[in-house]
Amino acid sequence: MKIICIGRNYTDHIKELENEKPADPVIFMKPDTALLKSNDNFYIPDFSKDVHYETEVLVKINKVGKHIDAKYAHKYYDEVGLGIDFTARDLQNKLKEKGLPWEKAKAFDNSAVVGSWVSKEEIPNINELDFSLLLNGKVAQKANTSLMLWKIDELISYISAYFTLKTGDVLFTGTPAGVGKVKAGDCLEGFMNNAKMFDVKVK
Repeated sequence: MKIICIGRNYTDHIKELENEKPADPVIFMKPDTALLKSNDNFYIPDFSKDVHYETEVLVKINKVGKHIDAKYAHKYYDEVGLGIDFTARDLQNKLKEKGLPWEKAKAFDNSAVVGSWVSKEEIPNINELDFSLLLNGKVAQKANTSLMLWKIDELISYISAYFTLKTGDVLFTGTPAGVGKVKAGDCLEGFMNNAKMFDVKVK
């Protein structure tokens, strides 16, 4: 499986990091070794002093697809989840300054938290889905998928023009504003429509 991530999909987060609003979705990837399951501990890597959490709604691809029309994209996933895209922000900024790829800052081991999955049928409208992150019991991120620049079906269509989607692939759909640094001892809890989806402790 591969982990496909979208950057800069929420206007407030673009402003937060003083980035330029993209004309098209920003795509990057994480390998399967980036996967960290809910309830597993996240260990801050030695190569970064500024690792940030980025909470994101996820979808799991359920069949092979290529050049998918947006109006049919809903047929290519039936489970929705929540996760964290951990980012070594200090390293990412250095790489961006030099025009280099982000992989070392985004795709390192255990940088992709994937929490519980729920059936899409249990969600009234995936484009109006509330989600949030609690950092040590306090709300750090809170948003709704209606704020996405590109909706999930549009993302699947766009991505499939470049990469064949395969069963088991996971799509991270972008993070809203409120990202921040983690430190040892932190507890990160993710909620989707008030249901807890993941629980991660930072070491």
